[in-house]
Amino acid sequence: MKIAVTGKGGVGKTTFAATLARLYAEEGRHVLAADVDPDANLGLALGFSEEELDTIVPISKMRKLVEERTGAGPDNQYYKINPKVDDIPDAYGKVCNGVKLLVLGTVETGGAGCVCPEHVMLRRIINNLVLHRGDVVVLDMEAGLEHMGRGTTEGMDQFIVVIEPGSRSVQTYKNVKRLAKDLGVKQVHVVANKIRDEKDEEFVKTHIPAEDLLGFIHYNTEIMDADRLGCSPYDYSKSAVDEIRKIKTTIDKIDDCDK
Repeated sequence: MKIAVTGKGGVGKTTFAATLARLYAEEGRHVLAADVDPDANLGLALGFSEEELDTIVPISKMRKLVEERTGAGPDNQYYKINPKVDDIPDAYGKVCNGVKLLVLGTVETGGAGCVCPEHVMLRRIINNLVLHRGDVVVLDMEAGLEHMGRGTTEGMDQFIVVIEPGSRSVQTYKNVKRLAKDLGVKQVHVVANKIRDEKDEEFVKTHIPAEDLLGFIHYNTEIMDADRLGCSPYDYSKSAVDEIRKIKTTIDKIDDCDK
């Protein structure tokens, strides 16, 4: 099971990704959650402490590691496009609540010169997670669609787009579905978050095809409380966890049908 969770900023994709990862870990599955967002918050949502997370350097920022694996350097414009990365998750991943967290980060291009080796590293690591590991892999992607343009999510079993009940979120879903097709990802599904009432549910049902809609997560102040306290939503809101557990059941059924 290889899932990329995406969506525009602020829709709650990290809350969903972290809770989904912990639900799989609850079953005794080997779960790797990769944070590919420059504003890395997945660790907090999984239950790591701020002190633990302060010690983690994103792979994209490990310049010496990138140079060592790709052969790139200040005096060398040539680099390997197939660097060794299979040991990265075990060497740099940290475990909390049964989930191994790997903070990949992203590549900032502004004023940084050539960043091709960093792109190669991230793409190879994600490719390795998708093709060569038996774990459940959940990617918490950066907001927006740039990562899809870079092709760093090719080979995923499915994209899950977290949306709010609004036109801009619906547009994001449509763009993700179009780009995913170009990457060969056939399964694009939607989780509707921050649902307040039946009108919100009806809006989503009207704009999202029934076969793509995985379910609803209702507006929940407990999620906001957990965020304010730096706690995992999994440990703080039973109602949200129950709704995401129901969505997970639907995801599993889809996965079984694809096999």
